Amino acid sequence: MSASLLRRGLELLEAPGRGKALPALQRGRDGLRAAGTVRRRKRAPDPGRNKATVKGRVVKSAIEEYHKKKAVNHLRENLQYMLKGRFVADKAITEQVLAQNRGRKSKDQPPKKAAKKKPEGTVFTEEDFRKFEREYFGRP
Repeated sequence: MSASLLRRGLELLEAPGRGKALPALQRGRDGLRAAGTVRRRKRAPDPGRNKATVKGRVVKSAIEEYHKKKAVNHLRENLQYMLKGRFVADKAITEQVLAQNRGRKSKDQPPKKAAKKKPEGTVFTEEDFRKFEREYFGRP
């Protein structure tokens, strides 16, 4: 049996009114007490303490981290901000800004606006066609 187990056993068995164990059984700062401290430090780590973590680091909750990094929808605040201002820029200025921010690649260019075609009408009338038909084919 080790001396510490023997001392604990004696402390348990001593009379309640007596107080501490005999001074002869108690060790001072010198002696085997220093060796016991070293042994205590080298013993298996407590299950609650993780030695792999950095000293002083607090383990954060995964739920808190999830809520912190979860995307926040700012649509309502942005709409309120945009609707508050009533200043509308000139159309020519907005077109100029859009043209400056547009890339040079063909995919970035806006689609070409097709010119509206006027309905093609003939310059000849129905009477002219009948007249031509009579002259060319010889029919009345």
